[in-house]
Amino acid sequence: MLKTDIFREIQLTMKFRDTLRHTILIVLGSWFLTPLGAAATGADEQFLAARSAARNGDRVRLEQLAATLQGYELAAYVDYWQLLLDLKEADPATVAAFLNRHHNTYVAEKLRTDWLRQTGKQQQWAAFDAEFPGLLQAPAQDLACYSLQSRRARGDPTMLDDALPLWLTLLEPPEPCYPVLEVLILEKRVLADAVWARIRNQFEANKTTAAAYSMNYLPPSQTPDKKLAQTIIGAPLPWLIRLPGDFSGNRMQRELAVLAIQRIARNDPRMAAQQLQRIAPSLNKDQLGWAWAQIGRQAAQDHMPEAIEWYRQAGDAPLSDDVAEWKVRAALRAQDWGAVRSTIEAMPPELAAQPAWIYWLGRAYRAGGRLAEANALFMKIAGQPDFYGNLASDDLGQPIAPPPQASPPSKEELAAVHANPGVQRALAFFRLNLRSEAVREWNWALRGMSDRELLTASAIALRADIYDRAIATADRTRSEHDYSLRYLAPFGDQVRPAARNQALDDAWVYGLMRQESRFVTNARSGAGASGLMQLMPATAKWVAGKIGLKDYHQGKVNDTEINLLLGTSYMRLVLESLDNHPVLASAAYNAGPGRARRWRADVPLEGAIYAETIPFGETRDYVKKVMSNSVYYSALFDGRPQTLKNRLGVIAPRTGGEAKGEDLP
Repeated sequence: MLKTDIFREIQLTMKFRDTLRHTILIVLGSWFLTPLGAAATGADEQFLAARSAARNGDRVRLEQLAATLQGYELAAYVDYWQLLLDLKEADPATVAAFLNRHHNTYVAEKLRTDWLRQTGKQQQWAAFDAEFPGLLQAPAQDLACYSLQSRRARGDPTMLDDALPLWLTLLEPPEPCYPVLEVLILEKRVLADAVWARIRNQFEANKTTAAAYSMNYLPPSQTPDKKLAQTIIGAPLPWLIRLPGDFSGNRMQRELAVLAIQRIARNDPRMAAQQLQRIAPSLNKDQLGWAWAQIGRQAAQDHMPEAIEWYRQAGDAPLSDDVAEWKVRAALRAQDWGAVRSTIEAMPPELAAQPAWIYWLGRAYRAGGRLAEANALFMKIAGQPDFYGNLASDDLGQPIAPPPQASPPSKEELAAVHANPGVQRALAFFRLNLRSEAVREWNWALRGMSDRELLTASAIALRADIYDRAIATADRTRSEHDYSLRYLAPFGDQVRPAARNQALDDAWVYGLMRQESRFVTNARSGAGASGLMQLMPATAKWVAGKIGLKDYHQGKVNDTEINLLLGTSYMRLVLESLDNHPVLASAAYNAGPGRARRWRADVPLEGAIYAETIPFGETRDYVKKVMSNSVYYSALFDGRPQTLKNRLGVIAPRTGGEAKGEDLP
């Protein structure tokens, strides 16, 4: 049987496909693929001891261990740690020798970055300039600013031109960037108007501490004292009310007044609108337009019906990307397709070229009867494996299905990628349960890989049960794909019964798990969520009590069966409390049922518009990805093309019973 025929057969069922894929990989590669769970060797233990010695600054112990680890696959890190302990006094020739010895490796890039930070901090510009061009990835912002400082020291006449774009975009700069920004002031490349523009941008981004610092760059006549600056940030309304009836002649008061309006709007857009109408005669057109746009943006995020009118009062004031995006979202909630069209058409080209705004502009054109133009826009993104690509495919009547599956990696391909030193180092770190280091090495090793190499690396990760890397690696392919790797469905013997017991769609369950944990069983978020289904401790405890799970304690949350039982039970509870609608339930799983309920409209709302207008950026992105994931899982499980719009459906309007289900965590 041909390889292509084998993999057509694999698609019969997900379980059979996974079993056969594992069998193929074992047959082709078992003699050179080391299982992730292999027991630690004596060298592994010595390496971990060296890592501990480096962290404790124990040079003697580190040197002793380094001598025993020569030839070990991670020995370069031991050399790196030795250099790092004495980097302040390091000889540039010693650093250069290390970089040459480990050329094109992640650890070399890491040392080069550390060395550049050290030499930049000490303003050793000759040493800095010698290594800066050797960076293989785009420099971090602090290094880019050190480079600008070095160019300034050399008298480079183009340095100021290259630094100027940072003025309005680098809102919370790292320490090395302050001298770069300040030289723009000293050289008068930035005047008062640009300083106030920067401060406005910082207020929009809620970077108020940085904004208060930026006020020091203003001319003395326009610089508020520290107490006044903090009043505008923390208690703006009383100050605004006390302003004189006409303060049009005072630049500082006018600028502070619109900043106060912006801060008031964050909590009470209607109060902000009332105050802005009162002080409007004292403001110029630019200040008034910015303030109305800020009120409109907050009202749009709060789903207030006045948002469109407040945006209209901003006139043709220039809008930041975030403010323009929320103007589109407000128009979508109001079904004002003319405002959707005009706002997207006025966006900067780079913003308008994003798939979201290509799609919604297409919808606006279609609503206006411009079908050919609408379809041309849909064609630009249709077929892309994401939320907007799925929606565009639906609008063109193109069912969503995985692309033709690539042939499995050959024995030679597996051997070649597995022999990649970066892959070997990553697998060693995974073996040692040093996941952060492993992921960095893995991602570094993928640079420049062809589609075939990426699919092979993904297969190697799958063989080692490193599911998140298998998915992320398969996601990178450009023209040759394997969606059974992109949309892995591990733990089928446990997930499917858990989903079935709760009468849940297993494609939706897998779509949510893929987004939550990428199937890392011991995953833990910064907020404390744990396991495959990323359960918060309080939620897990509440669900355990609700379903009568005996002897539950937090230590059990990472047990796969317990985690799945609690997670799918919670999915069922939120689904039942939210009209059995998976879009609402997905939002609830991420942000809580109360919020998901409050985000509904007073009228029926298209599911795609509900998702687009979720106020929390993390939840908005999460819901889109979960729902798009579920389309592909369903296509793989059922072997039939799917449509995202059917899954998104229509969100029923909010009702008087909004308190229902508020007891859910």
